[in-house]
Amino acid sequence: MASSSTQKRVIGAEHVTDAHGRGLLQIEVLPGDIVTALARESAARLGVKLLDGPLPKPWVHRTDGATAMRRSLYRRSPRWVAPHAASAARAAKRFSKVALVGAGNVGCTIAQLAAHADISAQITLIDLVPGLAESIALDLNHAAGITRSAAIADGTTDLTHVHGADVVVVTAGRPRTPGMLRSDLIEINRRVIRRVADAIKENAPDAVVIVVTNPLDEMTVEMLNVTGFDRSKVLGMAGTLDSSRFRQALAQAASVACADVEAITLGSHGDEMAPIVSQARIKDRPLGVHLSAASINLSAEQAVAGGAEVVRLRKTGSAFIAPAYATIELLDHLRGARTGSVPVSVMLEGEYGINGVVLGVPCELGEQGLIRVEEITLDDSEKNSLNNAATAIEQRLASLK
Repeated sequence: MASSSTQKRVIGAEHVTDAHGRGLLQIEVLPGDIVTALARESAARLGVKLLDGPLPKPWVHRTDGATAMRRSLYRRSPRWVAPHAASAARAAKRFSKVALVGAGNVGCTIAQLAAHADISAQITLIDLVPGLAESIALDLNHAAGITRSAAIADGTTDLTHVHGADVVVVTAGRPRTPGMLRSDLIEINRRVIRRVADAIKENAPDAVVIVVTNPLDEMTVEMLNVTGFDRSKVLGMAGTLDSSRFRQALAQAASVACADVEAITLGSHGDEMAPIVSQARIKDRPLGVHLSAASINLSAEQAVAGGAEVVRLRKTGSAFIAPAYATIELLDHLRGARTGSVPVSVMLEGEYGINGVVLGVPCELGEQGLIRVEEITLDDSEKNSLNNAATAIEQRLASLK
């Protein structure tokens, strides 16, 4: 991509994808050009270099060997057509088994979405309520006559049936009720997590564990402590859900589609959540171009309070549709159906200057779990929010000891 124009450009992910599709090895970034964070991520993933320009002409027009071969073959026979590249979905791994511990609303919805997306050959639901997991599994199998899903579902009350799972998703535990904070559930749900963790340690020692049970950050710590697994194997689903709520609030405030918004939240899954305004974009431009400071602050507050609002309206339970989709997003990253970083709660080991605390941060995931924590640039207030979240979680866990 080269340009002789002196007008500033915004280089977004779509420009990187287009350049890659045309066989270009680099994109020229002229003085004054703005390169979005998503564009830099896409460039790193696709192997496209972002080079400060202006560049000498020979560099700008250079193409890779594959493109040169396609041109040569076309000159020999104009009827020759390059084969389509394999789609990301086709290259993605299909799990042999996903176990869902907890067959309530969240677990049930995850099972349904996973079956429909053909994420796993076997989906095992486990719940202590007799007949609950079994009935949902049977219902899913009946639906296969319509959906043509190849996944086989089974249900049980026996925790040893996590055996052989590539991934164990833990949703078991008491949900919030109106007026209850996530942190109010620590003592109740930690007993559940300990029992489940013992079963995973004994029967699925090679599995990646995704914790969904609230309070999520504290329960992720509990899962790590009991299983003794490496931090790469124990992930907390929070940032994906919180980021979705933040994006939706921003899209609604700006009257645009959610697809036009890129934004993430870090920190804890609770009141210490940290919506990252400095990195957020609407149509590849900073939030301030589209929204007032008051609207941005309100959107951040709606993201933080989103779960509590669902609880207030439902009265007898908490959110389950968005959390289920957020879990599917993590499963897709683990199996390679999605690439790039995604916010996940993991044990930090010095990243962001924080050590020994589980917090939501951008991570790259793969088949074996966490690959690396991505350290993005934060402004001072966002750094303070992240540190405050770490302190709050440490204090809550210390009070239990």
